[in-house]
Amino acid sequence: MKPDAPGLTHLDATGAASMVDVGDKAETMRVARAEGLVTMRSETLDLILSGQAKKGDVISIARIAGIMAAKKTSDLIPLCHPLMLDKVGVEIEAEPSLPGLRVTATARLSGKTGVEMEALTAVSVACLTVYDMAKAVDRSMQITAIRLLEKSGGRSGDWAAE
Repeated sequence: MKPDAPGLTHLDATGAASMVDVGDKAETMRVARAEGLVTMRSETLDLILSGQAKKGDVISIARIAGIMAAKKTSDLIPLCHPLMLDKVGVEIEAEPSLPGLRVTATARLSGKTGVEMEALTAVSVACLTVYDMAKAVDRSMQITAIRLLEKSGGRSGDWAAE
């Protein structure tokens, strides 16, 4: 891979990993939304929705874990900038047709760099928390389809998944 390949912003002229310099970028409102799925047995979904899981309220705890994770993204992803987030929201909805849960996270700030990684990290950790809290009854759960749904703001403008 050539170090000057277009789009690889985390490589310097020599091909070494480098944190992107955002010092000259304008502050804009930036929003990103991501989602992921946790599939499970119907009985597991029913247990989670009833609030009777041994470890407690799975959905509330997963929501808090996702919010906390978004705030720690730069500690987890080596070249991410530490960001002062204005808002992180995590929604967790039952999807009986899977069966399982759909986790959606939205991250927002006014700043010089985007919040896609924060939204994706929130979803990932919320899904992992669901797994951790319910694994005693269903080790066959699967975390799938983690993806960016949309982002807005910044030089590259708006983007939405098809």
